[in-house]
Order: sequence, then structure tokens, then C-alpha cells
Amino acid sequence: MGFLTSAEAAVLAGIAEAMDPPPPPDITRWCRDNIVFDDRSPFPGAFDIDRFPFLREIHAVLSPEHPAREVTVRGSAQWGKTVSVLNPTLAAWHAHGPLDSLVVHPTASAATEWVRTKWMPMRRQAPSLREIFGEGRGEQTDTLHNQETLRRDGSLKVVSAGSPDDLAGTTRRLVLMDDVAKFEMTPKGDPEKLAESRASGFEEAKIVRISTPQIAGTCRVSRAFGRSDQRFFHLPCPHCGHYAPLTWENFRKNLDPERLQAAGFSCETCGGAIGHGHKVAMVAAGRWVAQNPRGDHPGFHLWRAYVPQRDWASIAVDYAQVMGWTVLRANAQTEEEAKGQIEAETEQTFFNDVLGLPYVQASKGPDWEKLRDRVEKAEPGQALARGVVPGSGVLLTAGVDLQGDRIEVTICAYGRNYRRWVVDHLVIPHFIGDAEGRAALDALLKATWRTELGLRLPLDMMAVDEGTFTADVKDWARRHPWTRVILVKGGSSANGPVLRPQQDRKDSGRALRVQRRRWIVNVSQVKADFYGWLAKEDPQDRGFVAFALGLGDEYYRQVTAEVRVLKRAASGAILSSWQLVESSRRNECLDTMNYSEAAARKKGWAAMTEEQWGQLEAERGIAPPEAQPDLFDAALPAVAPVGAPVGAPVLRLSEQAAPSGPRPGPGEVPGEAAGDAPAGPQVGGQAGAKRTWIGRRGKWL
Repeated sequence: MGFLTSAEAAVLAGIAEAMDPPPPPDITRWCRDNIVFDDRSPFPGAFDIDRFPFLREIHAVLSPEHPAREVTVRGSAQWGKTVSVLNPTLAAWHAHGPLDSLVVHPTASAATEWVRTKWMPMRRQAPSLREIFGEGRGEQTDTLHNQETLRRDGSLKVVSAGSPDDLAGTTRRLVLMDDVAKFEMTPKGDPEKLAESRASGFEEAKIVRISTPQIAGTCRVSRAFGRSDQRFFHLPCPHCGHYAPLTWENFRKNLDPERLQAAGFSCETCGGAIGHGHKVAMVAAGRWVAQNPRGDHPGFHLWRAYVPQRDWASIAVDYAQVMGWTVLRANAQTEEEAKGQIEAETEQTFFNDVLGLPYVQASKGPDWEKLRDRVEKAEPGQALARGVVPGSGVLLTAGVDLQGDRIEVTICAYGRNYRRWVVDHLVIPHFIGDAEGRAALDALLKATWRTELGLRLPLDMMAVDEGTFTADVKDWARRHPWTRVILVKGGSSANGPVLRPQQDRKDSGRALRVQRRRWIVNVSQVKADFYGWLAKEDPQDRGFVAFALGLGDEYYRQVTAEVRVLKRAASGAILSSWQLVESSRRNECLDTMNYSEAAARKKGWAAMTEEQWGQLEAERGIAPPEAQPDLFDAALPAVAPVGAPVGAPVLRLSEQAAPSGPRPGPGEVPGEAAGDAPAGPQVGGQAGAKRTWIGRRGKWL
């Protein structure tokens, strides 16, 4: 015998179910219910928060119901900031209710790559996102950068910081800025401020900055972290239980170059050694501790030492490579192992990507007189004569700067461990568009320079500035293959790679092809690195810069002529620029040094393995097969001295201070009175043929 339920009870039950609030949003729970990593992941399978316990509090602060309006996450690269923080936050907010969201990337290519390789795969795999957005296939395929929910109650917009028009005219309750440290100022304003203003219409909005830091002083994520409550993840000592964060300073003082595999920390309280075997248990018991209680929003800092993807020995190996402890490469058994040991190419890469810290760049060079005296007053044999290349395996390149009345050239040798030797600086008193100027550059490409051991070396590559007189430079460069002559111009960005290819474009702006000859140089970073290395005084130090004798005062004034200045823009962003120390100083010698380094990097200076340097040493660090006299066997083309005005008497290229004895008087050329042959390059391989400038009337050779 059946009974009908009460209609009143059914209605009340339905009303109660409709009135029952949904469970509070939980980003960690969303990850557990929706994320399954495939076999390409270091941890395939369902998301497990126990592997990443430090994410719990970050997820809690990013929740829609947490009162914080801003959140900053600063950390090293490749520990899951995108997959475990940005994507789940975006997904959980959309699952919680109707939402218009905005994700901002530093460039259009970065935005497209994130959509294609990070967001769309998760959207297709996660049940919650398929229900909200669809699978994005067939009839459900929508635009990459503007994605609407199936219920038409929300949307996701993806833009680049370089497109201020895309940032304007939209109102969003959730704004996520990925890699915010790489945002560049635009003519229409600060993209970070533009992104923040998109959420100004919502009281309960959330603005999130997630990034690996960049340069100290101008780093956006570090500036935001500085005004946050600065939370660091504290771990208990396995010996005494004292809680403290893992710091780079602690790791560095416990690092033994001979036992990198045993890298670890030590307890500041009991002094006990903390090895990698303690890591899992320590991280599981860790807790976030705010260092700045007066901060105006939650900020988190995390670096590679905490994450499960890499062990502590990998940090030691990367640092050893940065410091030039070449025994690592010598012990590599295969080429693949050797390449794997060059991951951290520079100190900045190491500080940013491994330590998650902003890198402090050099802001100026040393005093020019002190630098000059270091060379000219060195002990006999400590500095090379002008025009002589060190007798080791080096790359020999030239950097060329063009002026309306002259061509300036720096010849520089580059060796292992980021060391370099300035061989010579030349001034050719002709314009690049003149036949004499072109012939002079042609002759330099045919010339050879003698090493200490007597071997003759040609230029491996020449880099010529195409920022001015572009048409004349391109026309001349066609004479030579791109494997020997590249054209460079300084980039306006302070971020990004040191060297990147230019692209030919149509009138519409569409890229046609990547150039092999034309390159963009990140001159801001190149100058900062050079000035940092310039301050080193030990010839065996990584990055030491050596100079030939007799380059002259004006050379040292020019090569140290700039200083890095920080300025606050109207938006509040800190910008940096390189400016002349004095308006009367010139900087052609610094520019040609930058271009010479660009050519060396193009030839592999920063990426060569120990085996490749060894091969170069075997080829170039030897005496010539046939005996050669000590004196150079060819005279040189004469050029104006550095800084000489147009019309001044032309002097020989080999003008230099004698290694010993009194300096020459005004107008004297060292060595000529004694009949010495000048030091420098041999042109065209014709021994004994004297080459001189014959004014503008005749040919250079």
C-alpha cells in the first residue's frame, strides 16, 4: 500500500535545497577534484596537496571569500606558479559564480602561448572547466583571447601588457597579472596601473601579481612584495625544532665546491647540518610567517629550495656554473650532460630563476683613472702590448660604431669563464658611405692579429651598428656572409635575452621571417654586466676584463662614460636608463665594446662547453707550425687616435705606450725612432708591405 508525500513537504524541501548556499570556494579542493597531470609532468596523476603543502595558504588567500584585495606571489622559475596558482585561481573563481576575468601577460606571444599550452589543455581536461566553458572543440571553439562561458554569465579576456588599447574599456572583478616583472611602459601609460584600474568598479575584486623577479630597483613584483606583509615559509630544524626560512645566505656558507652533491643548510640555533634527506618532512611541517606586519596586503616568496621538482644539489651545480667552477664540465661524460650544466648562464639568471630574488646590477663603472693605472702601472708581463692577442683559446671579434665623420672599432678577444681582453681600439676617419670607409672595414675582415705565441688569427665576427646610416650599412654588409658580419641595434627593453633576431615585417606589421644577419642587443643588461665585471681586479676571476697597454686616457674615459639612473614615472613605476656621467664625455668606446660582445655571444661565447673551449685551445693556443720572427712582419694602416677631431694629423694604428721607459712626447709615435715594426694586424697576408692612410685622395691600402 503506497502513500503520497505531502505536497507541502515537497515544496518546502525544494525551497530548502534552493536556499542552501553552495560550499565555500576552496581552490585547493578544486585542484584535487579537477587536476590530473599527464605523463609529461614530474608528478603524473591526480593533484596531491601533500607534495605542495606551501600552496594551502596561498590558495586560501586567493579565494573569492578572502578579504584581501591584492595578493603578490614572488618566486623562482619552474615550480608551478602557473599550473598550481594562476590557473586554479581563475578556474575556481569561475566555478564559484558569474564572473568576468582578465589575465595579463607581458607580450602578445606570451599570452598566446599561455592560452594554447597552459589554459586550453586544463580547460579540456578539468570536468569543472568543461562544464563552464566547454571543451573548445568543434562548435564550441571560440577565440583564443576572448572566451565566454556556455551560460553567457561570464567571460575570460587575455591580453598583453604591450597593448594598452586591449586593457582599456573593460571592467573585471578578477585581474591576474602573470610575469608582471616583465611589463614594459607604453606610450599610453603603465600597463600595471591600467590592469589594476579594470577592477576599480568592484569592492570585492581581487588583483593578483605572480612573477619571477628581474632587476633590483625596477622590478615590479619586488616593489609589490616590499609593501606586502612579506610571508616566508619557515621550516623546523630536524635536530632542535627551531623554525626558520631557507635562505640563500645559509645555503651559500655551507657550500663546498668539492662536494656539491652534499649541498644543504645548517641550523642557526643548534648548528646541526640539514641535508636534502630532511627536506620532505620539514616542508610538510612548514608554516608561513609574515616578516612585515605593517604590509598592506598578503605577499608570498618561495624559491627552488622548497619545491619537490629539484634537489638541493641542482642549486649547487647551477651556482658552480655561474662561478665558473669548470671542473663540472670537465667531469661531464656526454655532450648532453655538459649542455645541462650551463642552465644558469649569468648571475642574473641564477638570482631570478633559481633564487627568486631581484638581481642587483652594476650602476656605473670604476673610476677611469684607476682603471687606466691598473693597466699602465701593472707589473711587466701582466698586460699585453696593443694589438696582441692572448696566447690561449679565444674568440676574436670586432664591434663597430658609425659616426658621420668616422668609424670606430674595438677589437676584443673572449675566452672561457667570461673573461675578455681588449686588443685595440681603432678610429677610421671616413664615413661608411664612402669608398674609403668601406675599404677600411673590408680590410679589417681580411686582417689577422698575432697571438703572444706568434699564431695569426682572423676576426671570427664583426658586429656593426645599424641604428644610424642604416641604408649604407646594409649595402656594405651585403659584401660579406652573415656568418662573419652581423648588424645590431640596441633594444629599448630592459628585460629579455641579451641577443635576439630581428624580423622582417610587412607594412601591416605582420612578421615575415626571422633575420640571420640583423639582431637586437639588450644594451641595458650588457652594460650592467660589463660594469660589474670591470670592477674585478684578479685576472683569474670570472668575467675579468683585461686591456692592452697604451689605449690612452680618452679610451678609459669613454668606456666608463655612463651611469644607470633610476627615475619614478608619474604612474609610480620605477624606470632605469643609462646616461652620460658628464655631457662632455663621449661613449663610442663603450658602444663598440657592447657590439663586440654581441658578436662574441653570436659565436657562442656564453654557451660553449668545456670540451669546445678545449678544442679552441688546441687550435689557437699554440705556436705557429713554422717559426716566425718576434717582430711583426707588416706595418699597419694609420688611423686617428681615439677622440681626435676631424682634420687632425693621422697617426699610426700602433700608437701605444712603450712597455717600459719614458712615455713619448706630443706628436711622437713610440717605437718609430728605433725603427721598430708596429704591433697590430697583418692586412691581406703580405709580409713587409707598409700600409698607410693616403688621405681622402687615394685608396686605403
